[in-house]
Amino acid sequence: MARDLAARMDHRRGSVLYALDGTAARCGVSTATVKRHVRVLRELGALAWQRHGTKRNLRLPGRPYTATATIYAATIPAAYDEAMGHRLDGTGYGARLLGVTEDGRTLAVSAARASTQPVDNSPSEHRRSRGRAPHSLGSHHHAPIPDLDGGMNYTARAHRRTGRTVKGGELRPQRRPWRVAEDIRVARQVRPLVGWTQREGLRRLAFALRPLIDRGLDAHDIAAELTGMAVDRRPVRPAAFITAALTRDRQAEAAHEAGEELTADPATHPEWQQWLNSRQAETPVRTDEDRRRARLYAWDRWHEVAAHYDDDPDDALDLYGTRLCAYAVKRAARCAQ
Repeated sequence: MARDLAARMDHRRGSVLYALDGTAARCGVSTATVKRHVRVLRELGALAWQRHGTKRNLRLPGRPYTATATIYAATIPAAYDEAMGHRLDGTGYGARLLGVTEDGRTLAVSAARASTQPVDNSPSEHRRSRGRAPHSLGSHHHAPIPDLDGGMNYTARAHRRTGRTVKGGELRPQRRPWRVAEDIRVARQVRPLVGWTQREGLRRLAFALRPLIDRGLDAHDIAAELTGMAVDRRPVRPAAFITAALTRDRQAEAAHEAGEELTADPATHPEWQQWLNSRQAETPVRTDEDRRRARLYAWDRWHEVAAHYDDDPDDALDLYGTRLCAYAVKRAARCAQ
């Protein structure tokens, strides 16, 4: 296994591709044997993980599927370099050999003069041992735990980005399963209340309604928003229409807020503040329940909404909402013609 990795290694960078299936085919062993022997090499300090491979498709041209390869770096324990008298440049698996010290040169000359006999590691001739992988390590193997001096040869995987990248590079956080179930429950309540959404599936509708659900609106409030969203229209794709309408409203609101920052604030005028205080003292406090009922049940009384808007636009917008007021003004203009 070490000879196969050394033959394919980039000695300039000191790295080699794992190539599990190819290594098993070249060495004539199973993939389990390759994994086991590479693990031994890592525990010995001869290999280190430089990049973890994944099954993500690289989408290379001309290839239907190509996964991300695992890359190992060849390493030599520091104790070995010190014992052999090596002079290194750099640290870790990026270190390179520059030369040897006087003690290292003497040791190398002595090793070259000594005659050594090769060790016979030929495979066993036993007929039952051919073509089989060695046994997996079990609890009966009492191997000593290596002392790594507080370090580890297993590099940590990069933290996975939890979320979904949408158009524009924005990372949308993942939704919890219980939140998705709650979205579907709300969509199941909203769909019977709005006619043009009944052709859409629950999951698509729930996904489109997430911005409204995150605002804390219940099923009736969402139904009121959707009713005013498609006045005199019946969208073919309701979920896509809702998403586009909410995106358009969000962009318009952001542009409106940006424009307000450039203009003077009328609330700073003392007479305006005095009029607001007197008006708030005379007018009863309006609740969210009043707004919900008005926006849900006032579509048939559009003439009252139009008259209210002509009398006090700000109060009408607060009570009925933008869509209902726009619908009422539009109907009143048509009748006037």
